[in-house]
Amino acid sequence: MRGSAEPGGRADARARSTASADPAAVRTVVLVNPNSSTDTTAMMTAIARRTLGPRVLGVTAERGPRMLTDPAALRAAAPEVVAAGRRALASGTCGALLVAAFGDPGLAELRALTLASARGPVPVVGIGEAALLEAAASGRSFGIATTTPLLEGAIVERVAALGLSDRFTGLRLTEGDPEALSADPESLREGLARAVRQCVVRDGARAVVIGGGPLGEAADSLRARFETPVIAPIPAACRRLARLLAATPGTAW
Repeated sequence: MRGSAEPGGRADARARSTASADPAAVRTVVLVNPNSSTDTTAMMTAIARRTLGPRVLGVTAERGPRMLTDPAALRAAAPEVVAAGRRALASGTCGALLVAAFGDPGLAELRALTLASARGPVPVVGIGEAALLEAAASGRSFGIATTTPLLEGAIVERVAALGLSDRFTGLRLTEGDPEALSADPESLREGLARAVRQCVVRDGARAVVIGGGPLGEAADSLRARFETPVIAPIPAACRRLARLLAATPGTAW
């Protein structure tokens, strides 16, 4: 698997070695980054490990852009996610899969794949779905702050597909090119902070989702700046995954 969270694939090698000694002892969560940036994979894996611990392994799409910023890139990412998921499942140590892009590319296909597996179902969670469901819990109204204007339609469709349109107060965008903004952490944080404030003050959102896996560190840092809950998608997905793993019979975790 390309793009482990440690240079040279050392994390994957250690997992395989431990599994060989005691297959029941290791059940890893494989975080699949649908874009081709290994730096982003490492960042998102580090965030996931804060919730799920060291058994999270990050893998990176073998092909595609460094950031998913338009519908064509989102569609092209889906087969790459499925291929990465197949490789993870074939390793014999994968206990769960986490799709780390806000549009959840390949999520439905991976779920179908794991349900058909002879080894039994494996929990599969997408960071977009998890964050939106958490934001809308108990009927709460929510908005989304993000950096990718070309994905606005796809995001609105995702909200509708999850049956959450009646609680959605709208989407607010940062200014400037998404990739350039992501390369400047301070500008990214401030741009997203303005978008969060607009969601709350202008739209009346009672929670705000930060829409993007590569926005993970900025999302984490913004939570302390607002009384309104700011939902960071990777931790939300990890919380959802932890609940699923706890409810899965025979899971060694």
